Amino acid sequence: MQQSFEELSGTIDRFLFQSEDNGFSIFILVLENNSTIVKGVVPNIHAGQQVSVTGSWVTHPKFGKQFDAKTCTAHAPTSTQGLKKYLGSGLIKGIGPSYAEKLVDYFGTTVLDIINTHPQRLAEVPGIGKKRLETILGAWEHQKDISKVMVFLQDKGITTAYAIKIYKAYGNESVAVLTENPYRLADEIWGIGFKIADAIANNLGIAKHSLKRIKAAINFIITTQMSSGHIYIELEELKQNTINLLELEEIDTTPLLKNALHELYQEEKIKLISKLDRHFITLSQYYFTEYSVAQKIKTLLASTLHEPLPVDAIYNKLRAQPSDLVELNEDQQRGILACLSHKITVITGGPGTGKTTLIKKLLSVLDDNYKHYKLAAPTGRAAKRITEGTGRHAVTLHRLLEFDFSTRGFLRNESNALKCDFLIIDEASMIDIFLAHAIVKAMPLHGHLVLIGDIDQLPSVGAGNFLNDLINSNTTACIRLTQIFRQAQNSMIIVNAHRINTGQMPTYEADEDSKKDFMFIKEEDPNNIPMHLQHIFTKTLFKHSIYSSDAMVLIPMNRGIAGTQKLNVDLQAMLNKNNNSDFITYGSTTYKMGDRVMQIKNNYDKHVFNGDIGTIQNINIEDRTLTIQYPEKMVEYETNELDELVLAYAISIHKSQGSEYQAVIIPLFMQHFTLLQRNLVYTAITRAKKLCIFIGQYKALAMAVKNTKGSHRQTFLTEFLTSDLQCR
Repeated sequence: MQQSFEELSGTIDRFLFQSEDNGFSIFILVLENNSTIVKGVVPNIHAGQQVSVTGSWVTHPKFGKQFDAKTCTAHAPTSTQGLKKYLGSGLIKGIGPSYAEKLVDYFGTTVLDIINTHPQRLAEVPGIGKKRLETILGAWEHQKDISKVMVFLQDKGITTAYAIKIYKAYGNESVAVLTENPYRLADEIWGIGFKIADAIANNLGIAKHSLKRIKAAINFIITTQMSSGHIYIELEELKQNTINLLELEEIDTTPLLKNALHELYQEEKIKLISKLDRHFITLSQYYFTEYSVAQKIKTLLASTLHEPLPVDAIYNKLRAQPSDLVELNEDQQRGILACLSHKITVITGGPGTGKTTLIKKLLSVLDDNYKHYKLAAPTGRAAKRITEGTGRHAVTLHRLLEFDFSTRGFLRNESNALKCDFLIIDEASMIDIFLAHAIVKAMPLHGHLVLIGDIDQLPSVGAGNFLNDLINSNTTACIRLTQIFRQAQNSMIIVNAHRINTGQMPTYEADEDSKKDFMFIKEEDPNNIPMHLQHIFTKTLFKHSIYSSDAMVLIPMNRGIAGTQKLNVDLQAMLNKNNNSDFITYGSTTYKMGDRVMQIKNNYDKHVFNGDIGTIQNINIEDRTLTIQYPEKMVEYETNELDELVLAYAISIHKSQGSEYQAVIIPLFMQHFTLLQRNLVYTAITRAKKLCIFIGQYKALAMAVKNTKGSHRQTFLTEFLTSDLQCR
């Protein structure tokens, strides 16, 4: 039986929900005599617009009668009230609610015609000066250009949010780019994966068995492996994953896959490595990056020492009673000597094992011998910690290597090497293969590279396993610091971190002299997490003289009832009481003054990076912008850029690498079972300086402590360093 549809026409009063990902919206539609709630996937519409929707009535079990819209057609508003809402919705930068009211009061129902045909007349309205007029005119022209492209994009099933991203990337070339190869979107536009690009391609008439489609799927599968840290994927796994992604029958796809792989190989877009009768595939640029790291390391190791230091005399001095009363253990002494006598040295150790003390003493030795050194770390937070620990200036690796935002490359390289005798890098476990490539390219041949980190923490967020592979190659000096210093032994955080790292469950029985800095709150129901967080943030932190702004909730995953997304909403309600201040809602997130937020992708135009955390300092309702204070800069965001931000009262453990907080709260439940690994929990506990609190199930912690699997990454750096293995 064919379902009958009804048509409603009215004016959008306000939105109750809008998804920027798929265009699904819930809004109140004002009809002639009443109003109703409408839901559905709708085009680029705004409050105040007149629309016609077709669909049917449904009854929601919680919210009652609603209209389920299957189609939605937008019309320009004609009433003064509709025009005020339409213009004040943020459609045009520079016109917010107050200026919308002024414009409509001044020009009446002709306001849209005025903006379109005689925009200079807007200056007649009191309060609209030259600068605001330029902003409005630019935004209006931009909106008209977008509208032309939108007609094409939305006809191909592309939601408004994605259409804006596409236009921002390609401008007026958007239609040409999509027509030529819609699969470029999956590679070039953040947030658009293969599935969305494939749906667009289908709407454009690209056949399911097209080689273009299959090659794009192969490329996507390899790239997706990178997000799990792998640089290579086994050939058979690649084939099976591609078949699954394309949703094709294996018997039909096998010859097509063979042809697609052959074409990609002939075009030099992929490389093949064979080892022990197993075949691995990667993109060419990934292979050459890892292979080049190995070759550059070999070159550095083979180069002669420049003005060798008097190692024997330095050793005797280290063994003697130190004048600064800082006594080094045997491992620390060996570490310093290794740094002085080897071109590349790795120093690894857990918390409390004296890595910072070693660095300070090493710098003192270098100063005594008039050696020039540079200190760096992968993140600003980690660099700040080195500066605080050593009293010497440290910078981020991006700043040290002089990252050029216009070319998205580093100015320091083989032809413009760093000017130093020693480069000392802390938190080296965070270095992915691409950053490692930039580092070794910028090293002067006479220089010494010292890599300091904790090899037992999570590996880098980016692809590769640089520090681990380097250690496993046995081609460089490696010193492991294992002794916990006496002053660190009274910290239950440090004691339990080492227990977890050796596969033992943490202890809760503190000695009389031990700090009461470690707690485990048993809880079986993750629904009760907010209750525990409320108590911790209002009472427990106060007892330990810790401000709530110095505490961080660290969680294994983002989704679910015990994930960062849900708990960030709970924590925002607890910790940010700015309910009367201005706010901006984007998707399902409301941003308020004072909110702690995190950047989740590199933005080279704004000079902010994935993982940077800041605080919202200003919200401009008229211009629909947020201003965020990061540690070293203020950055403004327009509304359509807010998908790059998330609330950061709670963050994933992976995102916490390189950071330390006065207090760390770690919810841990069996819901997280896919990610419960020893190095994850170990990384989380070592982020805490004064207080560490676990909330959750004891068996979840036990599972994590026992689980050492899942940390393998498919790389070949070790083999490149120790053999003549190459691609073919």
